[in-house]
Amino acid sequence: MAISEETFYLDPSHEGTLQKQIQTMVAEGILSGRFRSGERLPSSRKLAQHLGISRITVTLAYSELLADDYVVSKGRSGYFVSETAPRPRMAQSSMPREDAVDWARMIGTRWSTGPKLEKPGDWRRFKYPFIYGQADASLFDHRNWRLCALQALGQRDFAAMTADYYERDDPKLVEFIARHSLPRRGIQARPDEILVTLGAQNALWLAAQILLTQRRTAVIEAPCYPGLRDILNQTRCSVLPVEVDAKGLPPKAITGEADVVFATPSHHCPTSVTMPLDRRRELLERASTDNFLIVEDDYEFEMSFLEPPSPALKSLDREGRVIHIGSFSKSLFPGLRLGYLVGSEPFIREARALRSTILRHPPGHVQRTAAYFLSFGHYDALIKRTANAFRERRRVMEDAIRVNGLEVAGGGGGGSSLWMRASEQTDSEILARRLAEQGVLIESGTSFFPGDDPPKNFYRLAYSSIPVERIPEGIELIAQALRKYR
Repeated sequence: MAISEETFYLDPSHEGTLQKQIQTMVAEGILSGRFRSGERLPSSRKLAQHLGISRITVTLAYSELLADDYVVSKGRSGYFVSETAPRPRMAQSSMPREDAVDWARMIGTRWSTGPKLEKPGDWRRFKYPFIYGQADASLFDHRNWRLCALQALGQRDFAAMTADYYERDDPKLVEFIARHSLPRRGIQARPDEILVTLGAQNALWLAAQILLTQRRTAVIEAPCYPGLRDILNQTRCSVLPVEVDAKGLPPKAITGEADVVFATPSHHCPTSVTMPLDRRRELLERASTDNFLIVEDDYEFEMSFLEPPSPALKSLDREGRVIHIGSFSKSLFPGLRLGYLVGSEPFIREARALRSTILRHPPGHVQRTAAYFLSFGHYDALIKRTANAFRERRRVMEDAIRVNGLEVAGGGGGGSSLWMRASEQTDSEILARRLAEQGVLIESGTSFFPGDDPPKNFYRLAYSSIPVERIPEGIELIAQALRKYR
């Protein structure tokens, strides 16, 4: 790695010659740990040119550093930080500081309160990761994604990678969504009715900001996606939770004061139950009668591997009341952070304007890479491969759950997880901590419930990232831990 000449500057107040000042800068960089063994220093010509001094001054400074074993010379390759240079000094303790700011008063809006989903960054070190929303490297098509990324870096796509789209999106990606992704859900939409987002979370935030105020009421499912609950709390609207049943959100339970209803009909989060077609039509009829909008999070629709996917709510909508949210983050990989909003042109126009005030648009190179991966057919092949793997893992997990006498509270027609119920005396947060000590990762269900007194005996088991051969033993360990509560 090369050390840039831009990291050097001359201090007019420095006492001593220019040569000594350069020596000091290099030595301090090494002793502070900023410059590391083996890193190449700027050439004497480049550094002299950058500092506006004589090249011989830099050469003499390097010679002194060479004599003190701070640097080594490697022929025509230049000067490098020596492997045997003095070791960096221990970081000095900072001066005591008393923060004089009253942050409790100065912070106008709080974002860190409330229960949060815990997602351990080191989940791969656990032998039994029943953790949701992580990519399985054994299933992903690394080779073709790399090739698509390289193609998107090419000269022909230079403008797509580097241009500021301002409020627009990559036309190739929007075209794929309009001509391929949405028709699979029965939806027809024009480009001006589609907005690319940084995943479904960003899409939900945009929708909430545009549609809700302190005087409006939002209906959410209970349990629900914690990220949505946090978004709605920040809008300061009235939030009415409606408890889901075996068919998802019951339209009859929605009160007449609702302005916006947030629903996950494909696979409810977190139970994974699927809303049947007759209930979808009933929900749309209620929306028309009571004059409310529906935000449809088309959660994991690609993973409907146990039964054919039902038509999206948006495909049944004849009055423009449904705003549809899709995402590639689950079907490709979470770190991609690409999703989309589909709605009537006036809504998308406002969403586009709001997005531009925050991030303009998702990175052009990411959009173009995804567009190539999708349009070349790699995406559909990946979905098929993933669905086959998930079907087998689901079968093995259900068998292990049945053998060990565990209770499934929700599963639906696919998805990537099962919603589980334990005895009422079970605290799933404590259970999760105990199991982690045995190499088993599960998700406590507490954070999915709105309100101050959520039930503690629910938990979620995902099969998206765990090898199939480890599932039975992992389930047995969970059953052993649960027996201690009986």
